[in-house]
Amino acid sequence: MEPRTFFITGATGFVGAPLVDALRHEGHHVRAWVRDVERARARLGDGVELVATSAGDDALTGAISGCDAVIHLAGESVAGRRWTDAWKRRIMDSRVDTTRALVEACRRAGDGRPAALISTSASGYYGDGGERALDERAPAGDDFLAEVCKAWEREAARAREFGVRVAIVRVGIVLGQGGGALEKLVQPIRLGVGGPLGSGRQYMPWIHLRDVTRIFQRAATDERCDGPLNAAAPAPATNAELTRAIGKVLRRPTIMRVPRFALRLAVGEMADALLASQRVVPAALQRLGFEFSFPELDGALRDLLE
Repeated sequence: MEPRTFFITGATGFVGAPLVDALRHEGHHVRAWVRDVERARARLGDGVELVATSAGDDALTGAISGCDAVIHLAGESVAGRRWTDAWKRRIMDSRVDTTRALVEACRRAGDGRPAALISTSASGYYGDGGERALDERAPAGDDFLAEVCKAWEREAARAREFGVRVAIVRVGIVLGQGGGALEKLVQPIRLGVGGPLGSGRQYMPWIHLRDVTRIFQRAATDERCDGPLNAAAPAPATNAELTRAIGKVLRRPTIMRVPRFALRLAVGEMADALLASQRVVPAALQRLGFEFSFPELDGALRDLLE
C-alpha cells in the first residue's frame, strides 16, 4: 500500500497511541491534533506532525488539507468520574463540539479536504438490548450514552454534504494492556474479591485492542467502509462469562457478586451503563471479510494476561 497521510484526534489515548504506531509502521504519515504538544511528543515520538488544539481554525484547516482521511478518537472518558450534570455535559460536548470543528475544517479545506472521516462512536448507541443480537441496523437506545452517540454520529454525518465518506466505528469494551477496562476488571479479581456485576447476565461487547486498531486502519483505507461498523468481537460474552474467564487465566476466584444497589452507591448513574446488556455483533465488518485476530474471549485474555 502506498504511503498516505492521516489526521488523528485522541492520538495519545489508549486506542490512539497504538493506532499511530501501527500506521507509522506501515509507512504512513500522521498528523495529530493534541492539547499538549510536549506531552504528545514524549508519547508519540518525533516522527508525528503535531498540531495544537489551541492554534485556531486556520491551523486546523491547514492541517487537515491534503490528508487522505481524518480519524476522530477524541472524547472525555465516560468512566472518569461520577456522572454529575456538569460532567455529563462535558462528556457530550467533548464529542459533539470536536466533531463539529473537524467537519467544518473539512468544509473549509475545499478541494484539499480528506476523502474520508472515520469517527468513533460506541456500543452504547444501542442502549439496553437484552438478549437480542444487535447488528448495525438495530435501533438506538434512549438512555444517556445512547443520546451522546446519536448526537455524535449526526455531527459526523454532516461531512457527507460535501462528498466526504463517513464511517462510524461503534467501539465496544476495549481489552488491552496498560489501562482501559481490563485493568479495572482485573484488579479486584487479583485481590480475590472479584465477581459478576448485578446478575452477570448482561452481554458486554468486548474487543481486543489490536483488533480495534486494525478496524480503524481498515475503515480509513477501504472505501467500502461506509456508515456504522460495530467494533466488537464476533463471540459475545456476558459479564459473568467475562469475569469467569479472567479468573480462570489468573487462577483466582470470582464469586464476590456486586449487587445492583452496591454498584449504584459506588458509581451512581453510570451503574445503568454497566448493567445494560448489549449483544453486539460485527455484521458489517464480517460482510467485508474482516478477520479478527482475537475472535474468542479465552484467546484474547491469554494474550493479554499471560
